[in-house]
Amino acid sequence: MQAGNRHLLASGLVALGIVYGDIGTSPLYVMNALINDAGGTKSLTTDYIIGGISLVFWTLMLMTTVKYVLIALWADNNGEGGIFALYALVRRQARWLIIPALLGGAALLADGTLTPAVTVTTAIEGLKGIKFGSSVLVSDQNEVIVITFLILLVLFMIQRFGTSAIGKTFGPIMLLWFLFLAFFGVLNLMRQPVILKALSPVYGIRLLFSPANRAGILILGAVFLATTGAEALYSDMGHVGRNSIYLTWPLVCGSLVLNYLGQGAYLLNHLNELGQQGSGYNPFYQMLPGSVTIFGVLIATLAAIIASQALITGSFTLVEEAIGLKLLPRLKVRHPSLSRGQIYIGPINWLLCLTTSGILFYFQTSAHMEAAYGLAITITMLMTTLLLHQYLANHGSKILAMLFLIGFATIETVFLLSSLAKFVHGGFVTVIITAMILLVMICWYYGGQVRDEMNDESKYLNLEDYKEQLQTLSADVTMPLYVSNLIMMARINKNHLLKRETLYSILDKSPKRAQVYWFITVNTTDEPYTSYYKVDMMGTRNVVNLQLYLGFKIDNSVNLYLRQVVQELMAENVIDLQPQKYTTTPGRNVGDFRFIFLRERLSPNSEITGWKRWLVQMRLLLQNLTLSPVQYYGLEFSQTYEETVPLFIKNRQGTTLDQRQVKNYVK
Repeated sequence: MQAGNRHLLASGLVALGIVYGDIGTSPLYVMNALINDAGGTKSLTTDYIIGGISLVFWTLMLMTTVKYVLIALWADNNGEGGIFALYALVRRQARWLIIPALLGGAALLADGTLTPAVTVTTAIEGLKGIKFGSSVLVSDQNEVIVITFLILLVLFMIQRFGTSAIGKTFGPIMLLWFLFLAFFGVLNLMRQPVILKALSPVYGIRLLFSPANRAGILILGAVFLATTGAEALYSDMGHVGRNSIYLTWPLVCGSLVLNYLGQGAYLLNHLNELGQQGSGYNPFYQMLPGSVTIFGVLIATLAAIIASQALITGSFTLVEEAIGLKLLPRLKVRHPSLSRGQIYIGPINWLLCLTTSGILFYFQTSAHMEAAYGLAITITMLMTTLLLHQYLANHGSKILAMLFLIGFATIETVFLLSSLAKFVHGGFVTVIITAMILLVMICWYYGGQVRDEMNDESKYLNLEDYKEQLQTLSADVTMPLYVSNLIMMARINKNHLLKRETLYSILDKSPKRAQVYWFITVNTTDEPYTSYYKVDMMGTRNVVNLQLYLGFKIDNSVNLYLRQVVQELMAENVIDLQPQKYTTTPGRNVGDFRFIFLRERLSPNSEITGWKRWLVQMRLLLQNLTLSPVQYYGLEFSQTYEETVPLFIKNRQGTTLDQRQVKNYVK
């Protein structure tokens, strides 16, 4: 076998461990939800079972295979997928596209908090009542909740070590899982081949309008659960690559279809024996032979853990993309492995852990969780369709793009309407979480937009225009020396433009005399261990535009790099020596350093009022509550100073005072 083929097979195995956990565990709860919608096993009929499987099959084909695997995977942004990566490709086409991006992204992050709870709980519930020797492994639902919580806690704790190793470990397990699904699906299918009628869409459409379907069109809320992992599949493309998904999807899709058919065949074969089982009956476990039930629960639990991993990984990717698009505040993004796609965001990890645990303890059972599951993801899929339409219109036929929009938007709108029935039964939980995430995104994004639009003075200044003032200030011995090396962490572009607040701090607020003025920009590269710098002295000896280029595996320890740069520039006679009269280091020629950080504050006299003022204030609050620049740049043990500066927004016109003459009489 050629090396390229071996690499593709290896990456395909990793893809099984990272991408398919969510959609791969859908057989654990989809049929359970359909039985609940029927009113329990006592209400099941042959037409209902065949029609339900038909709806599941065609939903899987249309929504996952056609829309995501065959179409969406081609809409990649330098190999990255997901709704934010897609938005980055089309955002220049129309300003309104930010709305589906924000709404879809918030809904996907919210739905990701429910997936770990529902999948792991469903798997562990399979242990209830099973005897191992003379003892029962799990006797009641309280034990299910405790075991599920411990599993989830361990899963969130290991995220900091990266998903590359996890994928290599989970890949073989997921391969075994899909083969397990296919084998027992075929085993039951052979006993009732009539279930193959479900491959015809006629039976599914007929069920929607059949009296046997008590839920009516609302049954689609349960059917939709079969494709909830499609959006996560798209988001995780950057971790494994498009070709790996193309290689593995036929195995995954075939295994899912065979298992659904097998569950349907089992129900048909035992239709007269089901009796008054009521709701909560799960044919996935019932169709397994007694000798393999414990193994089935074990491998289902492992698959559920992998499902949770897929959503957590996808959440990290989405948040990183949102930060890059300035839709969320800056957070510390770690890269536990050498792969650029492998990331870890601590605050997001523990927020997910807290929210998922809360959902577990609130809903208690998988049946209750399923009632809330999938509502938010229907919103995400509809928003993705809007963005995909714009992408297809830009890269192909506008007519075909419109047909795509009409077809999938219609289907997803029907799914959304059917899922809204879940709102009062628990769907409100994911809607509330979605609204909270959306509020943060709106405040951050639109707060920045309003701030920039309302600026009274130029937001950026050219450093070239102020270098003479800086040199004059440095040479002015009538001013006390503030520090030897004054460092501003200010992003400067190739035209020497930087934020006005930076120069305002040095020259206006309280002139800061220094021997050298450093303006440092940190650029993160795609290679893990890049470390080099570029210096632009701008024709001076003490105004330095320093550009640091650091790999994503390199710490942002700016103070260490700066001392090296200072020594090298002094050795090259680019900047002057800074001999120190008082020092514990004989012959020391480098002075002290002080890093200045600016905290923006909105003036109460600003002209901005109402909701616009509230948006700007909320953005500034988020900016101050999230990762501090001292932590981000590794300056906890350096001399730093935070200074409050005004946000340059036009001030209100105040009352003008008239001058009155006062006569002084001298006697």
